[in-house]
Amino acid sequence: MICWYANAMEEVYVRNIIFGVADSLVSTVGLLSGIAVSGTSHSTIVLTGIVYAFVESLSMAVGSFLSEETAEEFASKAENTSSTPVLASIVMFLSFLISSFIPIFPYLVFGTSSALGFSIGFSLITLFVVGLVMAHISRVRLARHAVKMVILGGAAILVGVVVGKFVHVS
Repeated sequence: MICWYANAMEEVYVRNIIFGVADSLVSTVGLLSGIAVSGTSHSTIVLTGIVYAFVESLSMAVGSFLSEETAEEFASKAENTSSTPVLASIVMFLSFLISSFIPIFPYLVFGTSSALGFSIGFSLITLFVVGLVMAHISRVRLARHAVKMVILGGAAILVGVVVGKFVHVS
């Protein structure tokens, strides 16, 4: 019983860490890239990134809490009494928040044009590393998984850039 519970808790933590880190990197760099290429002021890009990081971290934590609680209630067919959903939501919040500053950090240090490249580069490298870690944990092919993370993350960045380039708000 204890071994099963420990494995289930590890699964919850791994799921929330990976989901939080990957989603944070993809959505934050996509958002910042789109805003940066639109010609928005540097201070607006920074403010948008920081506000987004905190709001979305809380949103993801709430989603994690509700989904973990619902899954436990579904599995047990009873009201949830464990602390797993709370712990999962904390892990999600911290994973998302900390990771979101990887694409934000270059905007705190560099001008917009340099920051854009560094933000995308740092995020893609981190996605590659996360893909390697996920593959290692799951015992699947490392390179394939890491490249898949970069391609999927790159697609979100591309969407952000295209939308930011072609949608102009006056």
